[in-house]
Amino acid sequence: MHMLILNIAAVPQEEGGANLLSPNGGLMFWTIVIFVLLLILLSRFAFKPMLAAVEARERSLQKAIDDAKRDQEEAARVLADHRAQLEKARAEAQKLIADGRTTAEKLRNDLMEQTKAQQQEMLDRARREIETEKTNAIAALRREAVDLAIAGAGKVIERNLDTEANRKLVEGYLSSVSLGGKA
Repeated sequence: MHMLILNIAAVPQEEGGANLLSPNGGLMFWTIVIFVLLLILLSRFAFKPMLAAVEARERSLQKAIDDAKRDQEEAARVLADHRAQLEKARAEAQKLIADGRTTAEKLRNDLMEQTKAQQQEMLDRARREIETEKTNAIAALRREAVDLAIAGAGKVIERNLDTEANRKLVEGYLSSVSLGGKA
């Protein structure tokens, strides 16, 4: 490219033509006038709308960035709230489990005490029944012994025998009663 410019500059001027690298006052004037007019037209009709569009785009991008930051902060707050609620729920669950265990332990202890009280009551009732049966059995034995003694005495009086005979008679009667029947 550099060579091409040198070749163009080295080309001799033709008749009525101008060298491209030599300054030409009229051409420079019109170039500057056209540049200034074009600059004024572009600044009035093109640059302002382009700048407005760029500024609008910049504002919309800034708004989007601000919205994203606000959304991120809101998401972080919601996440923190959810974590706090989750921790609270875990704490409540642990409390409920502990309360359940305490209640179960208390219920078990109450049932054990109730069972022990029932067992003691049953033992006391059984002891009372045994004592009553024992008292009844002793009373029945005493009545039987009295009846046997009266029956033996009646036999002794009936026969009015001597002492040795009376003894044999009572012993015989007692042995017959203990074997199953009265004589």
